[in-house]
This record gives sequence, C-alpha cells and structure tokens, in this order.
Amino acid sequence: MVKGLYTAYTGMVEEQRRMDVMTNNLANANTTGYKKEGTVNQAFEDQLAIRIKDSSEVLNRKRIGIVNMGDKVGETYRDFVQGSFNVTENPLDLALDGDGFFAIEFTNKQGQTSVKYTRDGAFTMDREGYLRTKDGDYVLNANGARNGAGGQANRVRIDPNQDVTIDADGSIWQNNAQVGQIGIVDFENYDYLEKYGENLFDVVNGGTAIASEARIEQGCLEMSNVNIVTEMVEMITITRAYEANQKIIQTVDGTLDKAVNDVGKV
Repeated sequence: MVKGLYTAYTGMVEEQRRMDVMTNNLANANTTGYKKEGTVNQAFEDQLAIRIKDSSEVLNRKRIGIVNMGDKVGETYRDFVQGSFNVTENPLDLALDGDGFFAIEFTNKQGQTSVKYTRDGAFTMDREGYLRTKDGDYVLNANGARNGAGGQANRVRIDPNQDVTIDADGSIWQNNAQVGQIGIVDFENYDYLEKYGENLFDVVNGGTAIASEARIEQGCLEMSNVNIVTEMVEMITITRAYEANQKIIQTVDGTLDKAVNDVGKV
C-alpha cells in the first residue's frame, strides 16, 4: 500500500463528511429552533514501523520510525447556543430564553408514542383546543414534561374561543384564570441528547432530566443559530482541502506511472 495515497484518501473522506454536515446546516438556516452541527476528526494512531526479514539483529528487529496513516472520521457534535428571536406576535409562537426544551408527545408512523424534545415553539391549536406542533404532535404540560410521560391528562389544552396569555414560567391564562402550564425541561448533560429528526431530540440511556430555568417569550420564535457567512467561508475551506488531497493523489499516481513505465524500462 502506498502511504501517500491512503493518507490523501482518508483526508478526502473526512472533508466530504464535513461538507455534508455543513450543507445540512445551510439547508436549515431558516428552521425554527435548529441547532447547527459540527465535526471533529483525528489522526490514526501512530504505528511503529520495523524491518522484516532483517537478520542483522538477532533478538530485536530494527526499528525504522513511526508511521501515521492519515486522518480518520471523528464524531459529529451539536452546538446548543441560543439563536436570535423573531417577533411574530402570534400568541401560540413561543421561544425559550435560556437552557431547556419543550416536551412533545411524538407518534411515529407505526402509531407508537414517546416523549421527544424540541426548541421549536411554533405551535398550533386544533379544534378541541389541544396545543400541537406543526407536524401534529401534542405539546405536554408541566407534569408530562417533568415525568416524561404522555397521555391525554398530560397534554396542554385550552379554550379555542378565548384569548390566551402565557407567562414567562409557562403558566397559561384565559379569562383571568390559570388553565394550565407549558412543560419545559432541561438536561444535566447534552451529550445524552440524540438527534431524532423532524427538529426533535431523543434522550439516550444515561440522560438525566432536570428543572429548566428558561423563560418563555410569547409571540416570538427562536431562529436557527446557523451563521450563513461563517458556513460559506467554511465551505471554501473544505473545498480547498479536498482539492489539495486530490492533487496529492494525482502526484503520487504520476510518480507510480513513471516508476512502472519509464524507470522499469531502463
């Protein structure tokens, strides 16, 4: 194996993965509550190179140095920095100022329900007064969010014929009476949050829910925390790195061609 070819190949694979993540960020630049992703990479562990079939040293084979096999794919991480707020004046649009998530009773295509979490507060109300996401999933109240449980008793329901006011702590008021409370929950370690899809997060084993100190801003939506200018600059950097690895492969290929076809004739 030619080490230069393998090193350049692994570099191209990593840059392609970085490009995939970056383009996904750009595609969601206008997605409410979206949190951008990033990537990390690392070098392969150094390998000790030794001579084989070398009888000059009887007991120990002679070392010829350390060889690094290039780059390998690391992990993808998510940046949970809060995005800017967009004022909509829609009473059912809610934004979280601080760390925390809305709890959602999610139903998959197989009809199975589970609790997911989101920063997207663009909610709607159905004819029965239940608060739902844009995809039709139920928003949970304080008890449902705290216990991670769905069900009719844990869904937010209001009177569709009355004006609604929502306080910073999530308390819902209609006709000068509190009729419910929006559920908000936070987590000790965001490393246990896994992207599920549809702008939702799932909690893997080991994740611990805690009380959230976030404040609800009614009539606002939290926008994506993707900076388009930064992502475009990153695109240029990734493209140039990819092209540099391509040139390495072309150079090594040309060298091998000369070694086989020209030097071999002499």
